[in-house]
Amino acid sequence: MTNPRRRPSPALRSRTGRTAAAAVGVAGLLAGAGCSGGAAPGTAATGAATAVPAALSPSPTVSPTGFPTGSPTFSPSVPGSSSAPGTVAQLTPAVTARLDAAVQRVLNQASVPGVMVALTTPQDSYVRAFGVSDKIAGIPMVTGLNMRIGSETKTFTVTGVLRLVDQGRVGLDDPISRYVPEVPGGDAITLRQLANMRSGLFPYTSDQGFVQALLADPHREFTPQQLLSYAFAHPANFPPGTDFEYSNTNTVLLGLVVEKVSGQPLGTFLKQQVFEPADLGRTVFPVDASFPQPHARGYTNQTQSGAIEDATDWNPSWAWAAGAMISDLPDLQKWAKVLATGTLLKPATQAERLQTPPSGDPGLGYGLGVFVNHGWIGHNGSLPGYQCVAVYLPSAQATLVVLLNTDIPYQGSAPSTLFAKAITEIVSPGNVYSLPVAPSSGSPSASASGPALAET
Repeated sequence: MTNPRRRPSPALRSRTGRTAAAAVGVAGLLAGAGCSGGAAPGTAATGAATAVPAALSPSPTVSPTGFPTGSPTFSPSVPGSSSAPGTVAQLTPAVTARLDAAVQRVLNQASVPGVMVALTTPQDSYVRAFGVSDKIAGIPMVTGLNMRIGSETKTFTVTGVLRLVDQGRVGLDDPISRYVPEVPGGDAITLRQLANMRSGLFPYTSDQGFVQALLADPHREFTPQQLLSYAFAHPANFPPGTDFEYSNTNTVLLGLVVEKVSGQPLGTFLKQQVFEPADLGRTVFPVDASFPQPHARGYTNQTQSGAIEDATDWNPSWAWAAGAMISDLPDLQKWAKVLATGTLLKPATQAERLQTPPSGDPGLGYGLGVFVNHGWIGHNGSLPGYQCVAVYLPSAQATLVVLLNTDIPYQGSAPSTLFAKAITEIVSPGNVYSLPVAPSSGSPSASASGPALAET
């Protein structure tokens, strides 16, 4: 790449770097996965599936193949597979046994402490928990725990903006300068370009001053303005609308737009306009490091020393509108379908959301706070100690949610990606969820100026 700071994959990946003093890849959306920490072998614990509201139906903007109308049609294939794209296998006892073995294999290989998985279709459900929620106490992982969800937060923040669009209070092609002053080049950057990661604004997580401040004190509180100051100290990486680069800077700005237009704190607005209409009773936008009980403990190696630490009570304010939220398995099962089918939005607005031009990685397109990953619509998330995937395959009305309590990569891949890939290889070989392996610190795409935190 000509610009070492550019990452041509959707909110999907951010580069990570490492120095002798610090391992600094603050869990990226599509960050690499890989675990260096040991964890006790997991034991499966069965959970109950949560019914998805019957009123939710597939969006008319989605084609029978499972891809949004007007978007590139990605058709990955698996050697030896006869399963057609857009279908999900029946969850027979034999398939369920294969899923159990696959999840357990990834958990052991990647040294993941614990994971919960939910795969549901109109006919079947597979809901399981494996491993432990607390490595020290050896407490088993169960499916009813609260978890930090990282960049899944972006889907909520952008939905908040789109609710304002539907109410006629903002326009997608409004310049950000209309709502937030002193954004470099803000007259030429639209809300649409912020939502689809094409603004060109520098990612604040790549600023070395920010990296050092966060790793020195992960319990400190950052304001949105402080986060943006790190970004605005750098020139734009490209003119708006000319390229794709996943950046938390974009979504922090959109959070400020919501607050400016609504006159409410972002969390209050989202609760009233998104969480409650979607019937998400255990999804919260925290204003500090508080973490509703019960929750799993989370483990990361994104520390100054590179050693694995318990990140459960670290302050997520550094990710704010881009990655601070908390949810649980049943709520994310509901949300994955709501997000993909657009039941909170006007059909025309949902159609705009699902325009997902290519991100630069095969099979992946990024729209307005949502991606299409080989047919699966949704998002993933990562924050120190936690990762998630919440996606929906419209043609099969299938929902897949994965939640785990580490963000430590395994051979360059995010552990959440490894679980989702292993599951979809079995149940939907025509639509295998997959994200690129993160570049190593020695690759051309790693910053020559030093380490950078991966996006959430």
